[in-house]
Amino acid sequence: MVSESDCFIVYGSPGSGSVPVEAALTLIGLPYRVIGEDVVRDVARPMAPDVNPLGQVPAMVLPSGEIMTESAAILIYLADQYPHARLAPPPDDSRRPAFLRWMAYVSAAIYGLAWVRCDPMRLVSDQGQAAIILDRIAERRAECWRLMDQQIEPGRFLLGDDLGVLDLYVATISRWSPRRKRFYREAPKMAAAVRRTDDDPRLLETWRDRFPFSEGWEG
Repeated sequence: MVSESDCFIVYGSPGSGSVPVEAALTLIGLPYRVIGEDVVRDVARPMAPDVNPLGQVPAMVLPSGEIMTESAAILIYLADQYPHARLAPPPDDSRRPAFLRWMAYVSAAIYGLAWVRCDPMRLVSDQGQAAIILDRIAERRAECWRLMDQQIEPGRFLLGDDLGVLDLYVATISRWSPRRKRFYREAPKMAAAVRRTDDDPRLLETWRDRFPFSEGWEG
């Protein structure tokens, strides 16, 4: 039986940026528990002072008690800390620069727009502009996927033959606006690798419980 002191604690919610973190912990085989089912009610407001003052998920508490935030940082940390799982190229691997580049790119250029998309009124005062903001975010994400696809050369997965945290990151975020059908059109080279990540048998329960493939999920 795993003690509480050995367990990772993930603050997150279904369909959110905590899902690739939970998937990585699953692939590594680490014990963890998730707190929060609704980002706003259960995580952002009550937990913000103690876990993440920005009120954003994911946040992860290490067994040592140290708190980590920022999804890309958490995923890179887990991959590097547990190299046996082969979730990222090691520091001396020729693919390492590309790995760091694309993890940062997905986080900053694509994921980062979620803060506005969740509430366009954070940036505009006219409710009538909200729909325009949402449309432009979708177009910007589509453009970013297209540009990434032009510059990456996937193998079975995005960086070669091993499923890694970059695959988990892209598989999750590509389900957000403008959703998968648009992703497939904009990023045809990456599409097969992402579908393999969806289908990995080790992740069936994670996807089912945390981001289910319900009818119409591709958009």
